[in-house]
This record gives sequence, structure tokens and C-alpha cells, in this order.
Amino acid sequence: MGAPLERAFFDRPSYEVAPDLLGRVIVHGPVAVRLTEVEAYGKPGEDPASHTYRGRTERNSVMFGEPGHLYVYFTYGMHFCANLVCMPEGVGSAVLIRAGEVVDGSAVARSRRTGSGTDGSSPEGGKRVIPDRDLARGPARLAVTLGLARLHNGFDCCSNGPIRVFEGEPVDPALIRTGPRTGVSAGAETPWRFWIDGDPTVSPYRAHVRRTRR
Repeated sequence: MGAPLERAFFDRPSYEVAPDLLGRVIVHGPVAVRLTEVEAYGKPGEDPASHTYRGRTERNSVMFGEPGHLYVYFTYGMHFCANLVCMPEGVGSAVLIRAGEVVDGSAVARSRRTGSGTDGSSPEGGKRVIPDRDLARGPARLAVTLGLARLHNGFDCCSNGPIRVFEGEPVDPALIRTGPRTGVSAGAETPWRFWIDGDPTVSPYRAHVRRTRR
């Protein structure tokens, strides 16, 4: 997996860090995931899709901390999503890790996704088969696969802690694609979603659909 990424790697604009994260490997305990899809989110007052757009709050305070820390948030009342903080302390920017390929600890990853034994068996004795490509395909699935939850919000990925990001194998720039971010209503036209072309673990693109009241 190479050496761990140092803090200076993250001390850049999120739209520069994001494509450079493709092919890197994030590790938490026994599970390692090679990143194949990410999204950049910008600074307060500049990016209406960012959690920091309206300034610092208790919820987004980690995004204003040191680069290289993990920002984990709860969404839709059921899912956790994980981000890597970018830019110098006090700015407020991050990259959402959207999808990846499990390259180590697949049995543990599968048990987390099925809520069952390490072989994927359910308590009732049946089996729920999850294709390898779907283990970490999407930000919520990726967080579950890595075992990330609210308690990991603020973890420093550049120290000797349990969550680290390693060099992996940077992707050939010719294979990197960019386009609109998924499911955001504001700033949807900003092409800050980056992914590896043709990789089966990349999640499908979904444009935001405005809900109307009857």
C-alpha cells in the first residue's frame, strides 16, 4: 500500500486533492479500501453544496480543523458518510469518499454489510450474497464497510491512529473522469465528482430530484 499520506497532501484545495485520492487506500482495522470515486466540496461562501457554505457550526466544526482529519456526518436519518478535510486550519473544505474496491478484509467488510457472520450467513441460516463490486459502492456503503460512524468524526488520519490513508497506486490521469456531483441541489453544475473510468465499483450518477408537496 506504500507509505501513509502526510498532512501536506491534504493541505490543498479540495478539487486538487480529490482526483489525487483516486487509487489511494484507506484503512480502518482489518479492512482496506482502494478509492475509485470521490467528490470535492469547497470553502464557506463559495460552494453552496458544501456543509460549510453558511459558516462554522457545531456539526461541521471538524471541517475547519487541520487537514487530514475525518469528517463523518449522519444523513437521511440512517446513513453515515465520511470525508477527508482539506486546506489549512480555519478554512472549511473536504472531499467526500464515495466509492472504492475492498482490497483487504473482505470477510469482515461483508459481515458488516450483511449484519451477520463473516461468511455472509444470516442468523436464520440463509445467505445474502453481495457482489464484491457493491461492498463499498456508494458513500454510505463505504462507511459501513470501513466500520465508520459518528464516534470517528474528527479522527486524525495523519497520525498513528487506527484510520490511515496510504499511497496505493495513483491513477493514470487519462483514466480520471470528472462531472457533476451526485444528488446535490445547489452547485449541481460544478464538475467536482471524480472517478476512475470503467471501474465497476464506481456508483451510478443520480441528479438531484426536487421534491414537491402535493
